[in-house]
Amino acid sequence: MGRIIALSGKGGVGKTTISGLIIKQLIENGKTPVLAIDADPNSCLDAALNVTVQKTVGGVREQVREEVQKGLTGVSKQEMLRLNIEESLVESDGFDLIAMGRPEGPGCYCYANNVLKSVIAEIAGQYPYVVLDNEAGLENLSRRIVQKVDVLIMISDPSNAGLNTLSRLHALAQEMEIKYEKLIIIVNRVRGELPPKAEQIKAETQADEVIALPDDAEIAAFAEQGRSLFEMTKENKTVNIIDRLVRKF
Repeated sequence: MGRIIALSGKGGVGKTTISGLIIKQLIENGKTPVLAIDADPNSCLDAALNVTVQKTVGGVREQVREEVQKGLTGVSKQEMLRLNIEESLVESDGFDLIAMGRPEGPGCYCYANNVLKSVIAEIAGQYPYVVLDNEAGLENLSRRIVQKVDVLIMISDPSNAGLNTLSRLHALAQEMEIKYEKLIIIVNRVRGELPPKAEQIKAETQADEVIALPDDAEIAAFAEQGRSLFEMTKENKTVNIIDRLVRKF
């Protein structure tokens, strides 16, 4: 099994951008191929990585459900799901991407999750690193898509409300018995110094490290223009900080 880096935080704090930059720097440091998992239905990790997702797990689940109901397949539902999920991998230079998407149509999404978990367990061994971009909160980890992560990165903005959310996320992780080797807190879009609250949260969660990322106009411009994060260089302060973090992995 490759080393799993999972990112979590409330919506709008920059999880997808930071996920993309971690993937970019893993590739530039020769830790390839990377398996990127876009587990946030509202995310656009594919755009950040300059690829296009054609199939999502949510879409695959609905397609297989319809084909089984119509009797259009001679193989089991589980095998069909497995094959379609594997086919939904987007392959690119240095990384492959799989997207959860939204659960479409009626019925429980748990079955597709269980198949995805099985597929990831099988294919993750082919990748030295797996980067899991979660939806807001810890929903995907609570579904046990992965049983254990090597590095859990919790992301916040500098506001008191945002940092308090990290305390709640950490408490939830403890409640769900999520296992991790290292806990990193990233405070994104910092103007000036880290707020004192950040050190308090570090002590409360016993995080290994707290990292400040600046309020980065260049990254904001890239997002507005729809440009790939791969175009950014280490001359950018945020990229440089993420690169140092990746080297620690």
